[in-house]
Amino acid sequence: MQDAAENFDRDRVVTNLPSATQRSTQLAPVDPRLQALSTLVRSGESESTEKEIDLVQYWRVIVKRKWTVIGAFAIVFLTGLMATLLTTPIFRATATVQIERQSMRVVNVPGVEPIEDPYDMEFYETQFQLLQSRSMAEKVAAQLDPNEPVFAVMSAPSPWVKLKQMVLGKPEIQQQQVDPKAQRAQLVGLVRSGLIIEPVARSRLARIHFDSPNGALSARVANAIANGFIESNMERRIDTSSYAKEFLEDRLEQVKLKLQDSEKALADFAESEQIVNIGDRTSLLSSDLASLNGALTMAKQQRIAAEAKMSQGRGANAMSHPLMLENEGVQALRATRAKLEAEYQEKLLVYKPAYPLMQQIRNQIENIDKQLAGEMQLVRNNLGSTLEAAREMESRLQQQVDELRGQVLSLQSRSTDFTVLEREVETNRQLYDALLQRYKEIGITSNVDANNVSVVDSALVPGAPYKPDLRRNLMLASALGLILGILLAFLFEFLDDTLKRPDEIERHLGLGVLGVIPKLDKDTPEEALLDPRSAFSEAYRSVRTSLQFSTDDGVPKCLLVTSPSASEGKSTTALTLARNFAQLGRRVLLIDADLRNPSLHRTLGTDNSVGLSNYLAGSIKPAAAIKPTKTLRLTFIPCGPLPPNPAELLAGPKMLSLLALAAEKFDQVIIDGPPVMGLADSPILANMSSGTLLVIEAGSSRIATAKSAYKRLLGARAHVIGALLTKFNAKEAGYGYGGEYSGYQYYSYGGSRSSSGTNLTT
Repeated sequence: MQDAAENFDRDRVVTNLPSATQRSTQLAPVDPRLQALSTLVRSGESESTEKEIDLVQYWRVIVKRKWTVIGAFAIVFLTGLMATLLTTPIFRATATVQIERQSMRVVNVPGVEPIEDPYDMEFYETQFQLLQSRSMAEKVAAQLDPNEPVFAVMSAPSPWVKLKQMVLGKPEIQQQQVDPKAQRAQLVGLVRSGLIIEPVARSRLARIHFDSPNGALSARVANAIANGFIESNMERRIDTSSYAKEFLEDRLEQVKLKLQDSEKALADFAESEQIVNIGDRTSLLSSDLASLNGALTMAKQQRIAAEAKMSQGRGANAMSHPLMLENEGVQALRATRAKLEAEYQEKLLVYKPAYPLMQQIRNQIENIDKQLAGEMQLVRNNLGSTLEAAREMESRLQQQVDELRGQVLSLQSRSTDFTVLEREVETNRQLYDALLQRYKEIGITSNVDANNVSVVDSALVPGAPYKPDLRRNLMLASALGLILGILLAFLFEFLDDTLKRPDEIERHLGLGVLGVIPKLDKDTPEEALLDPRSAFSEAYRSVRTSLQFSTDDGVPKCLLVTSPSASEGKSTTALTLARNFAQLGRRVLLIDADLRNPSLHRTLGTDNSVGLSNYLAGSIKPAAAIKPTKTLRLTFIPCGPLPPNPAELLAGPKMLSLLALAAEKFDQVIIDGPPVMGLADSPILANMSSGTLLVIEAGSSRIATAKSAYKRLLGARAHVIGALLTKFNAKEAGYGYGGEYSGYQYYSYGGSRSSSGTNLTT
């Protein structure tokens, strides 16, 4: 220690440490392994974020905000429970009716009945609206006693209305005398408000529900609505039948007169034209014409067949005509010719065509060809005769058909008016008979048909209330409370823009995390560091190890420890790292460069009357600022009196000279710097240092603040080797139990405060 102080008296600038301006262009490059690790982490995270949903992250948010989820769940659950218990029980009675699709027919004429759709939604929707109509409610209300206590309960204002009256100061109005009309109208409104019509899907059934605080009243009203609907339907049908009877009487008189007129017109026309049995004569002529048309068609077919055979007999393929193939003489001649032709071709291999034997054979072949031509001519003559006969028959039949057609047309032209009159008489007679038959049916039965509405199941008095359903409401409240709690948890997490986990530092800042320091529950950092086997001590030793591999040359010779804001643990980190490096046998110099709010002198219990500020002001030599510590090989330079211009003192040449001299005389120099944000001190010190460690407090440092601090350090050409996350709580970060950072068992493996073994300290 004394040798170090004597060496510091020289107060000279060491040439092996470049100036701030020179260092700005000669900064040590970032460790490529650290860059690769940070890049790998960020790229892997971005790929996983793009390709799949990280359900673990969502679970961590829920675990972290578990009290928010539990609180929202409890509030909604209790609210649903209280609302259910305070709600007046409602009883539902149900009556089932069947509604058949049946249209009202004034006339029943076969063949002109309308086609009905069994699932006519317009018809059924009309029936449902009739069930809920005001007239139906009035009919049911007329059967009820308006003085029943249950109606007072149903007409009582809701709790919300009562609360509104209490808030607005409007007392409840009590009527001394009740108007019967108003009371009846109120009763009709209660009936309509409690009525629910539920169609049964893909059927002709409908359920009539009525809800009220009294089960007997619900059953009575539901049955009254079903029976009242049947009665109303019958009344409408009877009214329609009365109208139909009057309508049919008028129509029958009109059709009767029209029938008489048409019959008289038909008789007068037949007498004037002397037409008798015109229908039989027309049928006979039509039958003869049909027969002749059939014969004419057959004659045409025979003529066409004869023409086809004649055409085939004249062509190049006449020899293949069926008559040729059936002629035995032709076939014998063809066989002889084929034999001679084969003999000619065989001898042609030996003799020439001019040889007498060959000419003799050729003459025989020509004679046979002449005979074949004669036979073919006979066949053609026969085909021609057949064709002429077919044409003659067709011509005669065509002449007879034309004559008979003229007779039919002549008869039809004469009987057209007669047929029209006859058809009019028949139509009027059928219409008159149909109307008369329908009129007799209505007169006999008075249209008391089977009603198209019937009651399938009458309403019974319910034994248990329909609502509120405690189980259903509690399940719904539980689901809503859980969903609301989760949404609030994610909302609070979205609004929380602080850095809480190491992966967030790597994602937002692009810095590798060199260590994670756990949050202390009860002990102070000094008390936790007394136990070298505690998780707190092990965490800092892990940081020391990470620093040794942070660059190619190991730990930066001059390391600045800073943070984005105050109270993030930078002073504790600087002191603890200095002690850990001293325990490795290194000579360590710890400099408190926070000239605005120093704290290391209080932790180490040293005098702060003389320190760094005195040296930078030029009042003392470096050796006078050095203070011994209780830790072997650890030397400390306190801050000294607080100067009015810290930034100007730190930017001067003396600070650079001090760091250069310290780098020569000590193995490790650690600087406890002030916060980065709002001050110029830390960027100046970061530019002079060979490495900067950024300390970030978990759950306190905001992302924007940390980014701005890191940007300022990069703007000062600082070599930021990594970040350190302090005051980390795995449960608050959402890892819960057994998570990635839960418990820090790997920091305290095999050790505890209660261990009886001997702790070795350096």
